[in-house]
Amino acid sequence: IITPHEPLSIYVRPILDGYYNSLLLSSSPSMASSSSFLGISFSLIFSALLISPTVSQSSSSCSSQTFSGIKSYPHCLDLPNLKAFLHYSYDSANTTLAVVFTAPPSKPGGWIAWAINPKSTGMAGSQALVASKDSKTGVASVTTLNIVSYSSLIPGKLSFDVWDVKAEEESAGSLRIFAKLKVPSDLAANGKLTQVWQVGPGVSPNGRIQAHDFNPPNLKASGSLDLTGATTTVPVSGGGDIDSKVHNRNIHGILNAVSWGFLFPIGAIIARYMRIFESADPAWFYLHVSCQFSAYVLGVAGWATGLKLGSESKGITFYSHRNIGIALFAMATLQMFAMLLRPRKDHKLRFFWNIYHHGVGYSILILGIINVFKGLSILKPEHTYKTAYVAVIATLGGITLILEAVTWVIVIKRKSANSTKPTKA
Repeated sequence: IITPHEPLSIYVRPILDGYYNSLLLSSSPSMASSSSFLGISFSLIFSALLISPTVSQSSSSCSSQTFSGIKSYPHCLDLPNLKAFLHYSYDSANTTLAVVFTAPPSKPGGWIAWAINPKSTGMAGSQALVASKDSKTGVASVTTLNIVSYSSLIPGKLSFDVWDVKAEEESAGSLRIFAKLKVPSDLAANGKLTQVWQVGPGVSPNGRIQAHDFNPPNLKASGSLDLTGATTTVPVSGGGDIDSKVHNRNIHGILNAVSWGFLFPIGAIIARYMRIFESADPAWFYLHVSCQFSAYVLGVAGWATGLKLGSESKGITFYSHRNIGIALFAMATLQMFAMLLRPRKDHKLRFFWNIYHHGVGYSILILGIINVFKGLSILKPEHTYKTAYVAVIATLGGITLILEAVTWVIVIKRKSANSTKPTKA
């Protein structure tokens, strides 16, 4: 997920240049061609990713919005994210706020939400109005959610009175929420509220709303609401903190894609297919170790950023992605220490060590690729990124099939040649 202000190249290029240069400096002449192959492969992986997408907002404005009813709303705001609009009026005499919130769901059949957070700036603690359309009847309705935490999204009574609540669907597919609410006295005295808005993909059969995306516009969908209408712009809350999280997520994704999703498979290919060529010994071994150790270092760094992201996102847990990540870290660490205990080739335990080493190694290879795809499904970046990674994995798979066939041909020819040699008397 890339912000318009942070092109992916600022993260990718230092990683690729540093790794590629280190290979060229540390490799022997016999390994130069392999190093070049890795450098070219890196470029192929991320060449499509270096184009930073832009995020655009709807060209329409709140002043162009029309809706049913005779109620007038003297104030309107073009909310800065998710193509949302807010019309409102405030009666200071009885601290009543009337609102009309308009936004398109992230997918057809999805939901929209507008909320007031009396105590904080994020979604946790918000008193939310959620609109969705019934999949059977096609009628839009509103549900109230007292969001105690990110993991608690159960319909319930709000902490303040709300009435005249209804929902409508626009011809363009957007939904609208109409409501009146009693502003708590402490917030009314301040003259400003923290508003939070959001859109999501759908509603499950049991009535629970499905999780929204975690793209920058979703994370920045909150700000201040001036009840008097004197301020016509919406200062976004927590911008620096959100930008830091997006920055860390970008780094987390790139580090793990390069390590578990690319370097480990490359290291496995080197170990399996380069060793068959006698001229490549022992160059293949040092290149294999260099590749896997570099992958481990990057993987640990990516794992650490994942832990940090988890600690900053209370109530949001992607269990399978997290558990696979922990398993990968544990197995890879075990592999690194196992290298220190590797028996000699003629040792009686070498056979069992090889079984362990290959079994754990191929497990890391498979789980690493799976977890990269799980990460992509969580972050939901531009489709280009997933397509590029699929292309890279497909290319590596094709290379593996070709090398496997070549290896078997070489092995069979060697066995055939050895069997035809005359035995000494």
